[in-house]
Amino acid sequence: MDSTSERRDPHRPYQSQGDKPMSLSHQRILIIGGGFSGMAAAIELRKLGAQVDLVEIDPGWRSYGAGISLGGATLRAFRRLGILEAFLAQGNASDGVNLHLPHGPQVATLPTPRIAGADVPGGGAIMRPVLARILAEATRAAGTNVRLGCTFSAIEQEADGVQVTFTDGQRQHYDLVIGADGLYSKVRETVFENAPQPRYSGQAVWRAVLPRLPEIETATMWMGLKIKPGVNPVSKTEMYLFVTEPRPTNDHVDPATFADRLRALLDAFSAPTLQSIRSQIGPDSQIVFRPLEGLLMPRPWSRGRVVLIGDTVHATTPHLASGACIGIEDALVLADELAQAGDVPTALSAFEARRWERCRMVVENSARLGEIEIEGGDKEEHSRIMRESLMALSQPI
Repeated sequence: MDSTSERRDPHRPYQSQGDKPMSLSHQRILIIGGGFSGMAAAIELRKLGAQVDLVEIDPGWRSYGAGISLGGATLRAFRRLGILEAFLAQGNASDGVNLHLPHGPQVATLPTPRIAGADVPGGGAIMRPVLARILAEATRAAGTNVRLGCTFSAIEQEADGVQVTFTDGQRQHYDLVIGADGLYSKVRETVFENAPQPRYSGQAVWRAVLPRLPEIETATMWMGLKIKPGVNPVSKTEMYLFVTEPRPTNDHVDPATFADRLRALLDAFSAPTLQSIRSQIGPDSQIVFRPLEGLLMPRPWSRGRVVLIGDTVHATTPHLASGACIGIEDALVLADELAQAGDVPTALSAFEARRWERCRMVVENSARLGEIEIEGGDKEEHSRIMRESLMALSQPI
């Protein structure tokens, strides 16, 4: 968790050694990558008056995947971004996580505090493409200059900014460049020659979108020894199934076998609800398989006037349902610090100081939860890490 000395109240005027806050209205900012953290940065920086360009290499600006589970801290971030109402209308919000034994009985409910406000449930889920569309609409509505099918070909640091050459032949000068191009970031590779590479965790996750069962009202999981299935409603009519599986090596899995493999993973679970879910899985099911990888880049996260945010510097496995959360929070904190600081270097240093410990906690604790699941290890340790991590995430950013 961030220490008190490193966290400033974003609503309190910035006070420094005689410096005045920058006026962002004269700042030209480039965001490379149109994922969740990049779009959140664009929305917040436009609110502050910055001139923002966002380039996204995918000409269709698509978001791949099935459902995504979100905690209360993410919903708090959505409220600040101005997309909470759209999420509540198009996704699903609920309280608590129900835990069941493999044969069915419920043994506990993990509380999910209402971090976003008394009127907002403590967690939820939504289809990834739906959330991406909500954010994309807000990004354009904010006045961001979005260029699709385009990325950078060269980044050149200068004393007062960054010269960027683009794949469409344009060349432009920016006061700040934000790298938000994900786990396999080309910005990270270009600016930090010795940056770490993603590491496979030894675990994979299966996800499938299915018709919602009436009894599934909130996130629900069945606690197997090494296999952990769960479901979460993503709308009034749909839910998504997720199943984590130990896989010692990151081998290719033939998509033609997805349905059979996923059904087989649920064979050992006799819980009636889970068997009903299993019976819905067939050749036409929308199934996504993903090996779980992680990355935590040591500080610094910036060089000159280029800063990295989101999965580019702290990609996490999904065990705390907080990967999107900490990436979006990065965008909010970076906007705070740019608005309050007297210059860009000061802002970037303050941004890192506020973000490092919280993001490190999520990445490392998520990785440890995965290790315990792979080993069939100590469930008390697993519960303690979950509880402590969720308490930390409930704190202000």
